[in-house]
Amino acid sequence: MTQTAKYEIVKLVSGAHSVHSVAHAETFHPVIGPVAEAEALYVKQIRLAERLARHEGEFVVWDVGLGAAANAVTLLRAAKPLNCPIRLLSFDQTLEPLEFALSHAVELEYVKGYEEPLRQLVAHGKVQLQDGAHVVNWESHVADFPTLLLQPAAQTWTKPHVIMFDAFSPARNPEMWTQPLFANLFRLLSPERPCVLPTYSRSTMLRVTLLLAGFFVGVGHATGEKDETTIAANDLSLLDEPLEREWLARVRRSTSAEPMWEPVYRQARLAAGTLEKLEGHPQFR
Repeated sequence: MTQTAKYEIVKLVSGAHSVHSVAHAETFHPVIGPVAEAEALYVKQIRLAERLARHEGEFVVWDVGLGAAANAVTLLRAAKPLNCPIRLLSFDQTLEPLEFALSHAVELEYVKGYEEPLRQLVAHGKVQLQDGAHVVNWESHVADFPTLLLQPAAQTWTKPHVIMFDAFSPARNPEMWTQPLFANLFRLLSPERPCVLPTYSRSTMLRVTLLLAGFFVGVGHATGEKDETTIAANDLSLLDEPLEREWLARVRRSTSAEPMWEPVYRQARLAAGTLEKLEGHPQFR
């Protein structure tokens, strides 16, 4: 019996190649490709080079949704010329997409030059590399992320300066987009360490979810077919374009604004109690 492939290499309209998950029926970084999307969301948008140039000590990144490692490798390549040590914590339920990417490094050009550290990450769950002008300490956590956040060990993770949030879509992977998940994530941050969380979605539901979890929320940079994305932070000064009170009018009209309180995908109008909490958020006072 022939085993059905779990992943496939696909060519995007941009000409770049990416990984397609057969099980989830979703393509990683669709339209513009892995590198272009990662650069837009996780490098240029957060002014990575500028932040690293003035940063003292270790710069910590949480990579939620390691996948085929395009976000992580693109960030590391952008940081390569700068003399700032990086600690990278990657999270995913499986390393299979990364193993698949390593076996298709010719098509997925971003992998080139990072094959050996990626193999070490797969084999040992951690790797240290001298990457250009700085040292990178990279570790992977292979587990169910919502459950992992509730474990005592999560309190020991080095607090992040950046969270790259790149899970499959809420329709395919609802457990990664619930309000409790983002609330638990926010509680792990340090108020003394400003942290920014960019992600590809621009949905009203997500933005309400992040606000109710404790984040400040703003409009994120465009990527490919999306004219805007979402960026959140525990420090309002990190947002170039925070949502203003006028945005609440859109929330009231939306048919998909109420957060998912449980890991079951659905769309619903905002509940009265949720609206009251939202209007009391410090961002809108």
